[in-house]
Amino acid sequence: MQPDESLWSAVGERDVRLAREILSALVGVPPHPMTVQLWNGEVLRFGRGTPRFGLVVHHPAPLCEAALGGGALRLADAYFRGEIDILGDLYAALSLKDHLGSGTTPLQRAGVMAKALMLRLRGTPTDRGTKGSAGLVKDRTIAFHYDVSNAFYRLWLDRQMVYSCAYFQSPDDNLDQAQTAKLEHICRKLRLQPGDRFLDIGCGWGALLIHAAREYGVRAHGITLSHRQLELARQRIAEAGLQGRVTVERMDYRDLPGEACWDKIASVGMFEHVGLRNLPRYFTIAQRLLVPGGLMLNHGITQEEDVWNGTLSTSFINRYVFPDGQLDRLNRVMGHMEAQGFEVWDVEGLRPHYAMTLRHWVRRLEARHDEAVHHVSEMAYRVWRLYMAASALQFEQGDVSVYQVLASRRVQGVSPLPLTRADVYAPKAVTQPKPYRAAS
Repeated sequence: MQPDESLWSAVGERDVRLAREILSALVGVPPHPMTVQLWNGEVLRFGRGTPRFGLVVHHPAPLCEAALGGGALRLADAYFRGEIDILGDLYAALSLKDHLGSGTTPLQRAGVMAKALMLRLRGTPTDRGTKGSAGLVKDRTIAFHYDVSNAFYRLWLDRQMVYSCAYFQSPDDNLDQAQTAKLEHICRKLRLQPGDRFLDIGCGWGALLIHAAREYGVRAHGITLSHRQLELARQRIAEAGLQGRVTVERMDYRDLPGEACWDKIASVGMFEHVGLRNLPRYFTIAQRLLVPGGLMLNHGITQEEDVWNGTLSTSFINRYVFPDGQLDRLNRVMGHMEAQGFEVWDVEGLRPHYAMTLRHWVRRLEARHDEAVHHVSEMAYRVWRLYMAASALQFEQGDVSVYQVLASRRVQGVSPLPLTRADVYAPKAVTQPKPYRAAS
């Protein structure tokens, strides 16, 4: 993506000087050593030591907008449109998001804003469709995940195309190993048995359905909202020779019919899209669908310490990726489950695993840049790259987490699980123990 040079060819030395002063105030002493290359080729250094990353600023407009209140989100806009490039360590660059202007006093901030306003009023073309472009991006965010081609996802997901947190049994595991381990981990927790009726709510491209049917002999059914996922899932099921035991349909979870018709249910990376107000209904429907004593595994992202709605990363994700995205705290999620007739048995936090998963995705996407922009625009590629990197940092910092909650449809006095969890971690050849039953 090449910026239109005609828009800034007239920027003079005085404008460059103002831009230097604005940058010095915004950046100050950065969290990591960095450089900024201005549109005239001049390179500014900030911090001591070898630079971890560099920003290439093609035009003063983003600096003005950031100084006048746009902050890090305005710089993200500029990166998406090619007004700014990021070189080197992307994660170090993202550390700027909570740093810009943090070392200035109110009086100094007023001075910076005055300089930015002066730069705008001198005729620098800062109004370059920012509002329209941002609105256009936001209008497209609903389709951000679901209307992208399967070929784009195939570039950076694992071989089975699992678009959720992996499970790393070792830091040295590759992504294929970790995603297969995650599928196996879920199946073991659900104590899947041959002949079980298994429902996957939000089944994606069918990886869990196929694994459960092939390895555990269940009769599996999945639902998805995506036409593209539906088509490929059915194709992969046919290629695996599982048409008689695995089915997929396009359906909203609220339209699932029946009562006590599934022995086991999984929902992996889906309930974040439900909305906080809809969580009671979501768990009520799942409870209705399960047989008494049946197990449900809910794998989803939560917020920590009610910080989700107050972070810049959240503002970015809500603006470009998940409009009106809402995450609840774990204790409230479990409260909803219990209120709707579930008994919670096991809770496992996988926060480090999702950070590792996202870093794998970012590396794989960056390595396939040229192919990626063949399937999506350069702008979309940049949104994906920044979104996943910012999300990785949120998991690493503990702003958000991801939990697997295993629960059963409550039956008074009955436990559907064995006394220990040894069966989850035992070699696969070991026979699964029978559920514990209290003496009558």
